[in-house]
Amino acid sequence: MKQKRKKKPDPYLVDEGNPEWTEEMFRKARPAAEVVPQVVEAWRRARGRPPKETTKQQVTLRLSPEVLVYFRAQGRGWQTRIDEVLNRYVARKKAA
Repeated sequence: MKQKRKKKPDPYLVDEGNPEWTEEMFRKARPAAEVVPQVVEAWRRARGRPPKETTKQQVTLRLSPEVLVYFRAQGRGWQTRIDEVLNRYVARKKAA
């Protein structure tokens, strides 16, 4: 029966300055928020776009094929354009 040889690590993948973690290293590890809270907080604040005052609501809406073909043919943002048309309609009705 053949014994399995230990495969030597690829010398290009071995990083002497970044050794594999030991069990003791894992036991001593602490969350980044404890070690550098200011960095973690800055990272959390910087992610994503700022929240809007009013957010849109997701709904299911049945539209005629002609309406869909027309707005989709205009390219990206077709749903936003439908929303704009509906907003203008609501504003006109409120003004009347």
